[in-house]
Amino acid sequence: MSKSDLLGPWVRRFLLEYLVGERNFAENTRRSYRDTLAVLIPWIATARSTTVDRLIVDDLTADRVRHFLGYLEQVRACRITTRNQRLAALHSFARFIGARSPEHLAWCSAICAIPFKKAPHEGVCYLEKPEMDALLAAPDIHTRQGFRDHTLLLFLYHSGARASEAVGVTVGDLDLPHAHQASVRLLGKGSKVRRCPLWASTANALTTLIRARPTAAAVFINRRGHTLTRYGVHDLVARYGRTVARGMPSLQQKRVSPHTIRHTTATHLLRAGVDINTIRAWLGHVSVDTTNVYAEIDLDTKAKALAKCAILPDPGGPPIWRDNKDLLIFLRSL
Repeated sequence: MSKSDLLGPWVRRFLLEYLVGERNFAENTRRSYRDTLAVLIPWIATARSTTVDRLIVDDLTADRVRHFLGYLEQVRACRITTRNQRLAALHSFARFIGARSPEHLAWCSAICAIPFKKAPHEGVCYLEKPEMDALLAAPDIHTRQGFRDHTLLLFLYHSGARASEAVGVTVGDLDLPHAHQASVRLLGKGSKVRRCPLWASTANALTTLIRARPTAAAVFINRRGHTLTRYGVHDLVARYGRTVARGMPSLQQKRVSPHTIRHTTATHLLRAGVDINTIRAWLGHVSVDTTNVYAEIDLDTKAKALAKCAILPDPGGPPIWRDNKDLLIFLRSL
């Protein structure tokens, strides 16, 4: 067994040289690829009855990858989209090895031949205004933690920020000169920076939350003063979603998450008459095609558009056009 056969060195090179050095992927993308390998490698080692450091590239067979993907769906209850994300990471890992080690080309082809699974089309989940209002009212704002949670929910709703973007916001990213001119600087996917306006209510809550904090400090912190993680934000939103759903039957069939709030922001902006390109820039979408999803799912907007296009009733009487015989003679002469 040569050194190039060992799996461990390839994993290190892939994560450090390729994802960071060559591709300069965003931190969340690197974390997703790392998590895929962190789940897969111990699973393969168990299947091979060996230790992680003794695994070789050929232990990662196409059959084992297929069984691993089934394990994700059946045992870990992952959705098809998550399964496909894990497979995309493995495809990238296989191509990385195949491009640098010709003896592994056949192995690379076998891994990359594993197809993605077609997921059933799921409609975009968003909250109606009463549901969103109930979610915002759920935290107890008279406690320190409750006030932080309320401010975070307000911030997610008013900015449309992703969970990863919200936890990355520092005091220096906020511009709060006046409540009616407030904005926030967000670092989105692909390290793209955008600035979003903030409602007066959100600006006032943020001003109270960050009082006496240094510029470099995180805005949303836990009880120990450490920055909230995106997983913590997901748990927080889901917990309040379950609380509100107990008294609101319409929420019981919805999966409330930070991304649900992001969908809600886009849908409510669209209903308020905001231009689709403005919403695209607001949410940080690269393509307007992504933003157009919200126009597709919003029945209220469709109904209003249909009303504007309604055919007026026939008033009767003679036609409004005039029979211009000279023009007809001209046309026939051509």
